[in-house]
Parts: sequence; structure tokens; C-alpha cells
Amino acid sequence: MSRKPVLRVRKPGALLVAALIAFIGTVPFAGARWQLAPILLIPLVVLFWAWRAGTDVDAEGLRVRALAGSTFVPWSRVAELAPDRRGRISALLTGGNVLRLTGVTTANLEAVLRAGGQEVSNPPTPD
Repeated sequence: MSRKPVLRVRKPGALLVAALIAFIGTVPFAGARWQLAPILLIPLVVLFWAWRAGTDVDAEGLRVRALAGSTFVPWSRVAELAPDRRGRISALLTGGNVLRLTGVTTANLEAVLRAGGQEVSNPPTPD
């Protein structure tokens, strides 16, 4: 039985709109010849990915969802959440692996930690 997450972090809604517009734009192109019909699949896959991909957070852990699967990581396996240069967040796991948290950025990291019941700590500032 699956539980409803406390927080769902997804890709921006503009990505869904862009994929829908791309699909509508490819309909006349793909309708010109039957050999071009498979081109409609590209914006449909992007639309599905943008709708599904993201990170679900609850008190037990993180579930990172991708286009065709998901990975659950309990909080006990998360050693640290760290940003990269672009502001995207990755989970550094106790086994040494790194898992990028889809949709989680420095802007919503504090909300993710609060939703998971985790302590928010600030890094030391250089003097």
C-alpha cells in the first residue's frame, strides 16, 4: 500500500506547456507523410516525463521518480544533501553513491527538509 507524500517536488509547469505546444506544432508536420508520424512521440515522451519526474518527500525518505521508474531512499541512508553549481540538489548516500533529486533546488531545499522531518543546518560561513 503506497502512502501519499508530504511534499511533491516536480519540474516547472512551463515545461508541460512547452511540450504540449511542441506536440500541437508537430501535428501538421507529421500529418504531411505517414513516415513522419513517429515524430509525434518525441513531444509526448517529454510531456509524460515532465508530468511524472520529480521527488516525493515524507518522514520515511525520498522517492525520486524518473520517466520509467523510481528509487526510494530512506533518510537513514542520506548522509548529506548538497547543491551543485547550478543550484540542483543531490543526495550523498552513506554508501558513497550520489543521487540527483529531480526538481529539488536550493530554493526549495528547506521545504524538502521540513517535509521529511529533518534538521536544517547551515554551512559555516568563511571569515
